[in-house]
Amino acid sequence: MTSSSLPANPFVAAGMIEDPRLFVGRKDELHAIASRMTGVQPTSINIVGDKRIGKSSLLYYFYLTWQQRVQNPNRYLVIYRSLRNANCQTEAGFYQEVANGWGNLGNNRRFLNNPWKPKSWNRQTFSEAIKAMEQQQVLPVLCLDDFESLFDYPQEFNDGFYDNLRSLMEDNALMLVVASRKSLRVYGEEHRFVSSFFNIAHCIVLRELTTDEAIELTRLPTRSSQGAVLNQDEQNYAQQWGQRHPYKLQLAGTYLWEARQTGKPIKWARQQFEQQINLPASGKQQSYWQKWLLFIFVDLPKRLGSFTKFTGETVGDLGSWIIGMTLIVMVVLGFVGVLNWNQVWDFVRDQLGIK
Repeated sequence: MTSSSLPANPFVAAGMIEDPRLFVGRKDELHAIASRMTGVQPTSINIVGDKRIGKSSLLYYFYLTWQQRVQNPNRYLVIYRSLRNANCQTEAGFYQEVANGWGNLGNNRRFLNNPWKPKSWNRQTFSEAIKAMEQQQVLPVLCLDDFESLFDYPQEFNDGFYDNLRSLMEDNALMLVVASRKSLRVYGEEHRFVSSFFNIAHCIVLRELTTDEAIELTRLPTRSSQGAVLNQDEQNYAQQWGQRHPYKLQLAGTYLWEARQTGKPIKWARQQFEQQINLPASGKQQSYWQKWLLFIFVDLPKRLGSFTKFTGETVGDLGSWIIGMTLIVMVVLGFVGVLNWNQVWDFVRDQLGIK
């Protein structure tokens, strides 16, 4: 495409950057992904970062440009998938979604046999398809965005599912590039998975842009390619407001451009920018308190109740919560003097199997 087809406003104030011409920076991260993909033993990667730090944009940009980063593109088959997709709420649906992506690419490649042709997908057929690609000396690379979405369906995506992926990765038959807000190791601990999948080898923590990258972002070109969409003063404002945060810089650029197009003052652009920045901030505050309440009244009792497993008893989540909540109430009653501490300690010892 020519520069004349660039959008009038190149700033992306929300969501993923889909036009590769508007992507800025992250050269070290892109090099790290490509180098681990082309190594003798491909290493799967976990891209970790806060919301709106650019994980999705980085993952999608790599998917669009990976062929420019490897010496022999025919050795790889790379697709991008967001796991927020409703089709990925079941294990079979996950395999089908992946197969659709690789199948479309495979139809355009000269394979002796395309293993991604339509079939009934399950854990075994998926593994067989991966192994078939390995026999043809092709490495399937799966870029998975919003990976934490799978944890909403623990009955579908259990330790067996993750163990199977890990086995394929250890055989160098499959590479994953996974984007998530927290590291997979943390998620594994939080959701009590025992699969070694959650010890994925390499973690890339995505942070704010460098100063040079932030400046480059504020200088995105116009359609005419005769200069940046923002003038020098507007670029300075965008850098002051957004600092080095990619989302804030995009947001500042959007409102500064819109203010000039509609004849509004800089003050208006600043007000719009601050309103949008404060919206997620208040949401985070609410989420912060919600997390504390959930921890105190849900997670903490469950964790305390789970210690009953040391007594040899088997209880479900509800049973763990009831036991844990009872422990908390007993301790509180001991502090306020309603119960004698000997009674509290006897109850705790009984539940934890302490003699």
